[in-house]
Amino acid sequence: MALRRPTGMVGELAAEFAGTMILVLFGTAVVAQVVAGGIGDHDSITWAWGFGVMLGVYVAARISGAHLNPAVSVALATFGKFEWRKVAPYAAAQTAGAFVAALLVRWNYTEVIGKYDPGHTVKSQGIFSTLPGNGGLPVHEWGAFRDQVIGTAILLFLIAALSDVRNMPPMSNLAPVVVGLVVVAIGMAWGTDAGYAINPARDFGPRLASWLTGYGSAWKDQYGNVYFYIPIIAPLIGGVIGMGLYEGLVGRFMPATPGDAQEEGRVPTTDPAAEQQLAPGDPRADMSGIELPRGDYQRH
Repeated sequence: MALRRPTGMVGELAAEFAGTMILVLFGTAVVAQVVAGGIGDHDSITWAWGFGVMLGVYVAARISGAHLNPAVSVALATFGKFEWRKVAPYAAAQTAGAFVAALLVRWNYTEVIGKYDPGHTVKSQGIFSTLPGNGGLPVHEWGAFRDQVIGTAILLFLIAALSDVRNMPPMSNLAPVVVGLVVVAIGMAWGTDAGYAINPARDFGPRLASWLTGYGSAWKDQYGNVYFYIPIIAPLIGGVIGMGLYEGLVGRFMPATPGDAQEEGRVPTTDPAAEQQLAPGDPRADMSGIELPRGDYQRH
């Protein structure tokens, strides 16, 4: 039987790369299929992005915590749930995974995209990266910025709730499914103003890939204004706001451990087995990463 190698930073970065690559493979491919191929609709896009998140989390969660998003890494570090020294390497791995995924989609859909938009213009730029108003609606930079702050705040608020073992989180093997559904819901409700990037790596990696493969205006929006920085900065701000809201409104009122007494008439949030496993001071009594519990809780 092969011995399991210690994970270390290399393993964590490889997991973030792989998980984000899976996420973006499904996400950008479905947009190419809908926009350039004419197969599917907005619901197809939201579900495929959600499935991409779910599958990416399943790939990476055990090793890295499956952040798959610099906004998640920054928010966790801001509230002491993740080491700051790991934020930049994680973000680089996430962006690289998104970049490679977008290159594969660009290659695979070369003929279809070429027929749909021979000039590789803003008409098909949305396959790879986001635009205000999805490239066609009367939304400008400020509206897109506002939208990305709000959308990412919602994402991180819910991730904080789902990963807080003091609350009522899903079991570890179901957590990726629930997080995927969160992304589906955000896409269905918050997808108009800016295409719900809610993830700097998901937007910048594919944007860079498209620029390198013929989209000369990839850094600008349909109005000709430089736009690429908005889906980077706004989600980082929104993520911190969202996790801060959870901590301020819910997290600070949670019992110190899942075993603390609960009021009569409340829905139980733990089972006896969980109470036995989580002793006072156990790092799993707080948010230790994103979606799934891992074996090495002291790493962060």
